[in-house]
Amino acid sequence: MPIGVVSDADFEKELAKLSNRTKLKVVDGTVVEKQRPGRSDGDTNVPDSLRKIIGEESVINGRSSALQIAEQFGISPSSVSAYAKGATSTTTYDQPKESIISHINKSRRRHIKKASHVLSQALGSISQEKLDYADAKDLSSIAKDMAVIIKNLEPTPESVSTANTPQFTIYAPQFRDERSFEVINVQE
Repeated sequence: MPIGVVSDADFEKELAKLSNRTKLKVVDGTVVEKQRPGRSDGDTNVPDSLRKIIGEESVINGRSSALQIAEQFGISPSSVSAYAKGATSTTTYDQPKESIISHINKSRRRHIKKASHVLSQALGSISQEKLDYADAKDLSSIAKDMAVIIKNLEPTPESVSTANTPQFTIYAPQFRDERSFEVINVQE
């Protein structure tokens, strides 16, 4: 029967044809998803836990150490740079993920605390008696190394960009006196 507007008689005739047919046997079945190559929906390939570990390793022990870990998992060096900044990929480099950033910062604070403790012990071990001997050089180099470690681990302050700040231009026109205008005499 063609699609369109039909008369009631034609509709009843077609309906009668359909109701005379035998009912089809219903088969119960299950839907099986076919394996597709590549990523499935929602798959990010690299779990957040691995991103956190690589980012932490890059910040604490250096990029080369993080690259060695990433190489074992087949992760690109550009992704390692992104993970060190808290991003999930190179496309989201300027939008770091809060969970990765907080993990990296927590690890930084833990290492800063540990280095500060060693620095404090090294400075406390330097006494007047030890200053008289060459042993104090070793203690001062330890203190210097701990200070450098703390400085390197502290997050760098973000520079404030003036390009995105609002700028105001105030225009104050000057009033002119009537005497400054040209006078034209008109005769009627």
